[in-house]
Amino acid sequence: MKFMKLGSKPDSFQTEGNSVRYVATELATDIIVNVGDIKFYLHKFPLLSKSAHLQNLVTIANGENSDEVDISDIPGGPSAYEICAKFCYGMTVTLNAYNVVAARCAADWKDSIIVLQTTRSFLPLSEELKVISHCIHAVATKACVDVSKVNWSYSYNRKKLPEENGNDPNLNGLRNRLVPTDWWVEDLCELEIGLYKRVLVTIQTKGTLSDEVIGEGLKAYAYRRLPGFSKGMIQCGDAAKYRSTVDTIVWLLPTERGSVPCSFLLKLLKAAIYVDLGDAIKGQLIRRIGQQLEEASVNDLLIHAGEGENMMYDVDAVKKMVEEFLMRDQIAKLESEEDHEVQEIRKPGILSDASKLMVAKLIDGYLAEIAKDPNLPLLKFVELAEMVSGVSRPAHDALYRAVDMYLKEHPGISKSERKRICKLMDCKKLSAEACMHAVQNDRLPLRVVVQVLFFEQVRVAASSGSSTPDLPKSIRDLNNGSQRSSRSANTNTEGDWDVVATAEELKALKEEVASLRLANGRNGVDKAVNNKMRGMLKSKILTKLWSSKGEKGENSGSDSSESLGSANMEEAKSTPSRNRMHSVS
Repeated sequence: MKFMKLGSKPDSFQTEGNSVRYVATELATDIIVNVGDIKFYLHKFPLLSKSAHLQNLVTIANGENSDEVDISDIPGGPSAYEICAKFCYGMTVTLNAYNVVAARCAADWKDSIIVLQTTRSFLPLSEELKVISHCIHAVATKACVDVSKVNWSYSYNRKKLPEENGNDPNLNGLRNRLVPTDWWVEDLCELEIGLYKRVLVTIQTKGTLSDEVIGEGLKAYAYRRLPGFSKGMIQCGDAAKYRSTVDTIVWLLPTERGSVPCSFLLKLLKAAIYVDLGDAIKGQLIRRIGQQLEEASVNDLLIHAGEGENMMYDVDAVKKMVEEFLMRDQIAKLESEEDHEVQEIRKPGILSDASKLMVAKLIDGYLAEIAKDPNLPLLKFVELAEMVSGVSRPAHDALYRAVDMYLKEHPGISKSERKRICKLMDCKKLSAEACMHAVQNDRLPLRVVVQVLFFEQVRVAASSGSSTPDLPKSIRDLNNGSQRSSRSANTNTEGDWDVVATAEELKALKEEVASLRLANGRNGVDKAVNNKMRGMLKSKILTKLWSSKGEKGENSGSDSSESLGSANMEEAKSTPSRNRMHSVS
């Protein structure tokens, strides 16, 4: 083919002298385009509907109260621009070997990506003629151009800034905002997934854009093409329809850690599970998430369990993420050992204390959510909690809430199970508000309530400058955390964990804590308060707790039971406990 004709309207371009071109029409022209020494007297509507570049130039000109724009740097000069202008008007244009290169170089239209999309209608001919590959290369080259050479405006769902709408009085309508490096990402969302993949691969091959920018492009495409993705689910019954899209996005993910947000990876994982991409893809995403788990939120981690599962959430997936997160420390340490280096400064990749603390708090919050599942086995709850037990937290309030929620939703657990889950938290690290709640919490074993009260009194005494209250030896032994002696090996400790205080007794405990807190700030803890505390600890409540030991003739000083907050406490041997006095609600 030696030539090709575009457009159907007659050519009405006229020449006046050597420096003027205009369109013969009854409508008055409203824009002058300067290309070199030639002035084109034209109309805004047909031009701006085809050219984003001219839209930008006209906006700037309007801000300067001018009706002229200059594009003297257009490839091919005035002759190439005339072809482009005629195309905008729909006039017949003849492309041949003499002008096709200039026309192609001058073509920088908003519809260029749509042209690439339309090539699918001409397969396989458009592929054989390399039309598609040429278009892909052109689009990728445009995306990789230096942003200083890009005249850009927000498109699609991006909100325009005041200066872009001409509403900023300080800028007099001028648009001087810097062009972001990801200016092209939403335009590419128009492409179907096959062409999108080829364009992204070409962009990545050029190597001029960072992995973060590539990640931003994938994120924009997922949000546009996967309905409901922003909410962490695909809102469509046809999973097979979106399988290819999810699979391709995962395949295109940059390898650099942190190139995409952790929340995006978790949404992608939920989508991969929904469309059933298989365990390999799921495992790949879980490993990526684990490497930056400190960025996640509790809601992100709430991954629904698969079909056929009794539980509400996929707890095993979260456990694998935590394992991957903690493994970063182990790998870095091994690398350091292999290098035979002793370094005071952390090597890159070793977890910081801040990151560990963020993940520990994240898991505490996650435990509180999954505890609401009546089918959640205690073992899964405890195992996940113990994975971050080595991370020191300044407070255990969140962990207390998780434990309390589990006790509330699983009232039928055994005494040993109740004991095991309560050992996860450290009563010494509960805030005053958490202590107040725990003292009146009828779901907690009495042993825990007494410990909470003990540590609250110690805290009040310390804050007021007083010495630690003189408590009965049996209570001190309850909290000293030392190893149990051989004489008390058969002590009935299981019953201690099963005893629950009555409502009246819990009310008395609550009033006592309130009294202690009122004493805070004085020169010393009021002697009457101490006496009241000492008398209460010897009251009916403690009689319940220690009566079984007295029946066995046990010396109170021989019991040095372990602290509740100890994560490594061994299970104490016990004889069958006495009948429960109250059920745990």
